[in-house]
Amino acid sequence: MGSSIGWDQAEDGSARARLAGRLTIDDVAELAAALAAVPPAAPGLVIDLAGVTAIDTAGAWAVNSAVTRWQAAGHAACITGAAPAIDRLVQALCTPPPPAPTRPDTGNPLAARVARIGAAVLAQIDNIGAFLAFLGQTLLVLGASLVGRRRLRWHGVVHQAEAIGVNALGIIALLLFLVGLVVAQQGAVQLRQFGAEVFTVNLIGRATTRELGILLTAIMVAGRSGSAFAAQIGAMKLNQEVDALKTIGLDPIEVLVVPRVIACSLMLLGLAFYGGLWALVGGGLFVWAELAMPPAAYLARLQEVIMMSDFVVGMVKAPVFGFIIAIMGCFHGFQVTGNAESVGRRTTQAVVEAIFVVIVFDAFFAVFFSALGYN
Repeated sequence: MGSSIGWDQAEDGSARARLAGRLTIDDVAELAAALAAVPPAAPGLVIDLAGVTAIDTAGAWAVNSAVTRWQAAGHAACITGAAPAIDRLVQALCTPPPPAPTRPDTGNPLAARVARIGAAVLAQIDNIGAFLAFLGQTLLVLGASLVGRRRLRWHGVVHQAEAIGVNALGIIALLLFLVGLVVAQQGAVQLRQFGAEVFTVNLIGRATTRELGILLTAIMVAGRSGSAFAAQIGAMKLNQEVDALKTIGLDPIEVLVVPRVIACSLMLLGLAFYGGLWALVGGGLFVWAELAMPPAAYLARLQEVIMMSDFVVGMVKAPVFGFIIAIMGCFHGFQVTGNAESVGRRTTQAVVEAIFVVIVFDAFFAVFFSALGYN
């Protein structure tokens, strides 16, 4: 039995289309053409599905197309008489009519600006709440992994350690070597005015060991690895790989986040020490070439001016900065939704926010250790 259509008039004068039979892809072509051939007219259209015995998405689409066409023309249109199963399918494919054109907002521009600021503030509050929830979940899984209650994926940790640390040795060495040269050159220029060029070594040693070495290394890792974390996890979300992990019973935090957090924290500790050495090498070459201080005298002077507290302060900050970079990158990766544009936006946010938080924590550590007497 195919589909059939009969026309009559409803009580309110609307045109009523009585559909019967099977509204499936094999039977609906003529019915769709008949519905489309009737021009929208007042007072409206009623489609009666009481006689329909079967329907698929093609039939539901044909019915909804007729309703949408009449509503878009400004006339009333509705569906009636459908069995519950048929009505569910029709409603699932229901396309809302296009919004009516609105007049430009001519209200108070100050109120509109305040409203935009308020919306931005609320969005940031939601973002902070989501981050705190993600941070708490990560800390719980990390703690359980470290005490043996959850599996710690060492293969993932080693893989991420190679990507974060080993592959970054060249760029970190070059960056910190040049920073050491710049600090030495600028320090020598300023101290020469007072005849105190010898104290350039003090500046190089303490600045690179305590502050610049670890801070610039963290910024480089944030731009290099933090962005990679956000992009990798964001792409996995778009490809539904994160959902696939949940489907097979794996925790995405355990599989994707914990190895990155552990590897980034450990590798930044090593990179900070490694970068600091290269900064000292760069400064030593400058004072050897410009101040005629031989390497032996330079090393002896460094041993005098670099206190153990400077080294400890730098090494304490390193894993904290690594944790911040990893957690920011992974969080923004999990926030990716929609399309590839979201990946780029979240990757940018991950880098910017990671660098900002690292600098804030660096300032906090400076005040904290100064208050403890480690100046």
